[in-house]
Amino acid sequence: MNAKRQEAVSGGLSIRPAVVCIAACLSIVQLATADELPDSVQRVLTSLDIPPDNVSVLVRELGSPEPLLSYLPSEPRNPASVMKLVTTWSGLELLGPAYTWPTEVYFIGDFDGQRLYGDLGIKGFGDPFLVIEEFWKVLRALRRIGLHEIEGDLLLDDSFFDVPLEDPGAFDGQPYRTYNVVPSALLVNFKAVRFFFLADSANRRVLLSSDPELPNLNIRNRIDLVDGPCRGYQSGISFHIDDPETMSRVIFEGEFPARCNNYSLSRTVLEHDSYTFGLFRSLWSDLGGSLEGRLNNGPIPENADLVVTWRSPPLGEVIRSINKNSNNVMTRQLLLTIGAEFRGVPGKELDGIEVINEHLQSLGIHDGSLQLVNGAGLSRESRVSARLLVDMLEAAARHAYAPEFMASLSIAGLDGTTRNRFDQASGNGVMHVKTGRLDHVSALAGYVHGSDGKIYAITILMNSTDAHRGLGQEFEEAVMRWLHSEI
Repeated sequence: MNAKRQEAVSGGLSIRPAVVCIAACLSIVQLATADELPDSVQRVLTSLDIPPDNVSVLVRELGSPEPLLSYLPSEPRNPASVMKLVTTWSGLELLGPAYTWPTEVYFIGDFDGQRLYGDLGIKGFGDPFLVIEEFWKVLRALRRIGLHEIEGDLLLDDSFFDVPLEDPGAFDGQPYRTYNVVPSALLVNFKAVRFFFLADSANRRVLLSSDPELPNLNIRNRIDLVDGPCRGYQSGISFHIDDPETMSRVIFEGEFPARCNNYSLSRTVLEHDSYTFGLFRSLWSDLGGSLEGRLNNGPIPENADLVVTWRSPPLGEVIRSINKNSNNVMTRQLLLTIGAEFRGVPGKELDGIEVINEHLQSLGIHDGSLQLVNGAGLSRESRVSARLLVDMLEAAARHAYAPEFMASLSIAGLDGTTRNRFDQASGNGVMHVKTGRLDHVSALAGYVHGSDGKIYAITILMNSTDAHRGLGQEFEEAVMRWLHSEI
């Protein structure tokens, strides 16, 4: 902290009379210039050719009534993935950090200790983190109770959520990207497959493998191995779905340079139920089990026997995956869960949004700017003001669950979405923040730990042409450099 700022915030009777005037005058100046950016920040904005009314900034010390920096704080703007802060903190407040999601497995028929003469049912309750390792543990639990052979079908029940038919490519025309996965009460492994490509120069071909291997997914390899350096988008590989209705036939084409290192990409395939069915068959076979039937989807019968209840990691851990990695579908699962828990089953997005709005209003965090849409920020219509976000961050910092919430945010320069951002002058290692980026949107919000031992809540929002192409990040880092010179 520089000397003038130290004197201004020292407070107490130890301040010399002459300094009291300085502090009072500084307070007046801060109020008078509340709608101006610092010169160093304004110069960066000017050099980037960004209109000043396209940005909002608010920085406030926790517990202080006056901001350190305030610029258009009440303007509603698109925050991109920074909106996840609203959903995750509300979920933490409403559900508690120990909240877990069950996944239930049922026997629908007679079991003789090894063979099930009937169907196996699996009912999902919205677990956002039922990844392949966790799903394997569910099946391993079945093997531990002796199940080896399933005579009937696999019945999947995803009725805990009401998710209307949705085009996963509606947002940006990329329906098979993992960030566009549609929620499901029985979401397994984010419905994703990682494909691996390896140049086999000896046989002039490209080797293609997948993880997981799904027996009901047809993969066609039409990639040519060519000479030359490794360059180009996706190393020259193109991905297509041959049948958009079922998404069960995948085609890879293009030219893969022989000098490329191993390459991989993740895409979503199949429908939710067929993906789960394929993964079940693959893992169950690996565990030595057999399934004779086919896939069915519907409610679990009332006379079914509950044999396994698997629990997700607690919410306090789940929100780390959400915020540090900016996971869209996990956030949407949380929003639907809030709807189900507080408005009844099946969980609906609109119910979750209403519950969050009511919760924020009950705490006095409301300025009319919030448009939550899907809770994840993957929307052109999402809006929130810098003021509402800073007010929420301050309320979160006062709550008993503040450590869990702050620990979910990316540590600048060290992990998550800011792993490769910021240097010592602009906040490396002393910020817990959430970033957001969409076309023409860049945003950042979270906490800055000052060298004075104080903590500051900060929000920076830019909605401007090409903000996502690095302009927004340059502006954010300029604000951070200024802030660290002050505190």
